[in-house]
Amino acid sequence: MYGTDWLALLLLLAIVMLLFLLFNAVMRKWLQVEKKKLFSYNHINEKHKKMDWTIRVVFLVVLLLGNFINVTREPMEWKYAVNKKDYIFTISQLIFGVLLILTVIQNNFGD
Repeated sequence: MYGTDWLALLLLLAIVMLLFLLFNAVMRKWLQVEKKKLFSYNHINEKHKKMDWTIRVVFLVVLLLGNFINVTREPMEWKYAVNKKDYIFTISQLIFGVLLILTVIQNNFGD
């Protein structure tokens, strides 16, 4: 039962991604718009450039700070959980979430 649920979800995601890709290709051709890179440096003006780099630097600092905080903390779930395999479920959720987000990002959020 659970295998078919995963298969249905993967099929649904594949169909949605395919529809987005087809839509993008048709609209790009119809409107004669060239495909842009995912991480481009096409700044409109200096203010846009400064804001873009500010957001990038702040995000990087927060990411590094969060990583430092998490590394220095004591691991909790595997140590105190009643079911010792709960941490495996949590890690699998994290991996799935990251893959799902990367899939959406890879497809340019449907652009």
